[in-house]
Amino acid sequence: MDSITQAVLGATIQGALLGRWQGRKALLYGAMLGTLPDLDVVIDYGDAVADMTYHRGFSHSLFVLTGLALFLTWITRRFRNHPGYSAQRLFVTVWLVLITHPLLDSFTSYGTQLLWPLTPVPTAWSSIFIIDPLYTVPLCIAVALGLLYGLRDTTGQKTATKAPALALLVSSLYLSFTVAGKYMAEQRVEAELARQGIEPQQIFSTTTPFNSLLWRVIVLDGDDYHEALVSWFDDTPPMLERIPRGTHLAAALADSPAHARLAWFTNGVLRYDQLGNHLVVTDIRLGMTGFHPFRFDFATLENVQWRVHDNIQRLPVERGDVSRLQLLWARIWQPEVQVPLLVWADELRKVPLASSDLP
Repeated sequence: MDSITQAVLGATIQGALLGRWQGRKALLYGAMLGTLPDLDVVIDYGDAVADMTYHRGFSHSLFVLTGLALFLTWITRRFRNHPGYSAQRLFVTVWLVLITHPLLDSFTSYGTQLLWPLTPVPTAWSSIFIIDPLYTVPLCIAVALGLLYGLRDTTGQKTATKAPALALLVSSLYLSFTVAGKYMAEQRVEAELARQGIEPQQIFSTTTPFNSLLWRVIVLDGDDYHEALVSWFDDTPPMLERIPRGTHLAAALADSPAHARLAWFTNGVLRYDQLGNHLVVTDIRLGMTGFHPFRFDFATLENVQWRVHDNIQRLPVERGDVSRLQLLWARIWQPEVQVPLLVWADELRKVPLASSDLP
């Protein structure tokens, strides 16, 4: 999730558990700890694929963060005594603030390595968009109230932690609602696949930008993939749009460790396009049809042979189109609204790519 959400989540947890003793400082400490796992973004791992696939790695590991919580609890108790609450309560608070960061990240579609250094496919429950105001706003309100009115009275005896606790309840219930939406969308698409006699290799579903009411479902099917939009308010079977995936181009990358790592990280939900003399690999899980933030220039065609680059570069990301967001918003409420998924997807093949365009 975005940094603001992670900060207010950490602040709200620490405010709820330690606010009666720490007061407003609990919000500050929680916000700092809540954003700590994302400091790995300052590390340069070598190229664009490495930067993407090593992010949310060791710093998001439940094992590493549990050890860090133990260390922070020990060092805090070692140099500063807090007779108002136990070391156990301090540990539980710090631990929850730290591990809820990667756990919340796991509900997005990016991929989080919860069990690092073990290497299962990164967790991507993909039930919430990376920025979702309905999840974040209750937490922001609780933090604002805590900063404004404090979390304890002047005597330090009474508590005012109901707002953080209530905000955590509301945000958690909303997160559960997004999981229910994901289940709804996949069930409807699976029923349509069965009706058409399509046996999918894999189904991946995620929300469309900034909401949890309209879902984008991707179905891998050999050399193609299908995309469908499913809203909570639909009353007709989802329309599956068949889109070429260009998997034949993947053969040129068979010996590329970077491609192997990207395929592992995304669980193979990739698309391949030849743009001029460049082979571009796109992570189609993220973003929206035709607008995907992670596109990589993997190889150049030289004398009818693909030369895989030693240093993989990420293509520049353009600004999103507000008119498309407006169309998607209308599609939520009106199933009859036509969203040109095929046209948007085809733009990934039509965009010219020259060497001067690369970063």
